[in-house]
Amino acid sequence: MPAYDYDLFTIGAGSGGVRASRVAAAHGAKVAVAEEHRVGGTCVIRGCVPKKMLVYGAHFAEDLEDAEQFGWKIEGKSFDWVRLRDTVLGDVTRLEGLYTETLESHGVEVFPERAEITGDHEITLASGKVVTAKYILIATGARPALLDFPGSELAITSNEAFHLDALPKRVIIAGGGYIANEFAGIFNEFGSKVSIVNRSDQLLRGYDESLRDRLLQISLMKGIEFHFNTTFKSITKNDDGTLHVELEGCDDKDVDLVMFATGRVPNVEGLGLEAVGVELGDKGEIKVDEYSRTKVDYIYAVGDVTNRVQLTPVAIREGQAFADTVFNNDPKTVDYNCIPSAVFSHPPLAGVGMTESQARNKLGSIKVYQSDFRPMKNVVAGRNERGLYKMITDAENGRIVGIHMIGPEAPEIMQAAAVAVKAGLTKADFDATVAIHPTMAEELVLLK
Repeated sequence: MPAYDYDLFTIGAGSGGVRASRVAAAHGAKVAVAEEHRVGGTCVIRGCVPKKMLVYGAHFAEDLEDAEQFGWKIEGKSFDWVRLRDTVLGDVTRLEGLYTETLESHGVEVFPERAEITGDHEITLASGKVVTAKYILIATGARPALLDFPGSELAITSNEAFHLDALPKRVIIAGGGYIANEFAGIFNEFGSKVSIVNRSDQLLRGYDESLRDRLLQISLMKGIEFHFNTTFKSITKNDDGTLHVELEGCDDKDVDLVMFATGRVPNVEGLGLEAVGVELGDKGEIKVDEYSRTKVDYIYAVGDVTNRVQLTPVAIREGQAFADTVFNNDPKTVDYNCIPSAVFSHPPLAGVGMTESQARNKLGSIKVYQSDFRPMKNVVAGRNERGLYKMITDAENGRIVGIHMIGPEAPEIMQAAAVAVKAGLTKADFDATVAIHPTMAEELVLLK
């Protein structure tokens, strides 16, 4: 057997790469990681973690307004975007340090530079250093997709949104997915005039239709504009620095910022994959088997670069399964069935299992239970916003095949509910559970 410099060389130190490297090292492997940007990847550095911090900050806009109905008198309130931005970026740096410390404490060598596969079991770093590894793991994640039309280079993506010098007074967000709706809520709560431009006629494909409709209604009530079946023709810069956006499907707009949130593209360029025979899919994703192995038996890939399920917890599970399989002789795969997910919009929504339409198509006979209610806090505050919880069951046996909810703290509640759906519990099991009163979550065990 040839001698290698490392048992495992991981390219990309995001959530999946860090977990795989740490666990492989814990199993006794000699591991190195190359990361050309910052340790932590999309989620920690420019994704779900800093975005959730902005969501927290945005919630205060309504909380401070509602507080008066609860007896609080708040005078002279104002919002400082730069302070929030810098606080968030500071915490991102703290988390990056913790991720780096975790790797180093497990004996993983970290190369803060780009890496490319340049031969059989061979990796060349940007510095020119050449190393070999018995196994190579690609965990380079994905990046925001860019639209291509005249002036499209004047737009930003979610990556740049965390670094804005000032909040835009008017912003157009392109897209109808979770990133578009989350940033629409954030900018709107901070006082920006927000317009969502979507080339299709619907939001949040994959989520239950009732929740999508409810979010649209509430978002419109909050002042967010939606332009469906609309595409971009051009963006030009006005003399005052603002942007003139020419659209197909609605009137042109002058805004301060255009942000693309139209999906994500796997990061596979410049990795040398084609040269060693790694196969790519139609969307540029690395094709892998159930054990995250590519067509090249010593090269694996996990996370968004495989375009299986682009969620951080999924990448972490894939990284764990890879390390256990390859370095602990404990073959493991990831179960992609019944994965819960959430949209941190205003209000947030969450779902697990089949939507109502999916259940009807697959099972035929189903029973749907739902609660359409006004949370107590909204009642006291005089806010007309309503929550909606849905439970979908197989009519033959009462097994719960989906739960979907929109309302305050929906993602927090959903995490526990997802366990029940994954475990195959029935509506009767929920009915037999005593409610915690008064809570929003009690609606789940009181559904009729």
